[in-house]
Amino acid sequence: MERWATFDCYGTLIDWNGGVRAELEHLWPYADADALLARYHQVEPAIQADQPGLSYHEVLAQTLERIAHDEQLPLDPSDRGALGASLPGWRSFPEATAALEEARARGWKLAILSNTDRDFIEASKRTIGVPFELEIVAGEIGSYKPAHGHWERFFEESGAPKGGHVHVGASLFHDIAPAQELGLRSVWVNRLGERPRPVPTRELEDLTGLADTLDELVHA
Repeated sequence: MERWATFDCYGTLIDWNGGVRAELEHLWPYADADALLARYHQVEPAIQADQPGLSYHEVLAQTLERIAHDEQLPLDPSDRGALGASLPGWRSFPEATAALEEARARGWKLAILSNTDRDFIEASKRTIGVPFELEIVAGEIGSYKPAHGHWERFFEESGAPKGGHVHVGASLFHDIAPAQELGLRSVWVNRLGERPRPVPTRELEDLTGLADTLDELVHA
């Protein structure tokens, strides 16, 4: 049986919070970056839910505009695309590449299920430096997680058996909850020390030891 591990990218493999926070600090160095980041995490999913057909480029731009409006911060029209322009430079987590390489070495096929656009994922794949068999991106399917469209398209395109599949993600909202709704095994990467609601199949602090956890869930 083929074994497939699907991954959220931003927050799981790439440092999403670090990338967003750095750009918010760059735009508004006098503002409370932590508060702006918290607001970002409220605004972005609301825009995605209201307009699932938007490209992620446009989601980022509208999110930035709404934060500026709500917080009464100045935003030059030429800067509305600042988050999207910065994203290709966001760093991967230090253990991500080795963890993915080890999983591949043990026979796992890897896929990305991401709430972004194709060009962003291609840039981040170069940063990660590990090949993936498949990438499902919101900009091509007109659906944003936690809706189930990414998983539906993944199983349709890959032919992966559900019994040989595990989903790996850092977001309870975007990844673990829908995986549970679909009856899928999940590994939650709890980088922020949160409480698991809903409860994943397995929990890790980071991607260290991921291959052992995957092998435990689906034996070769």
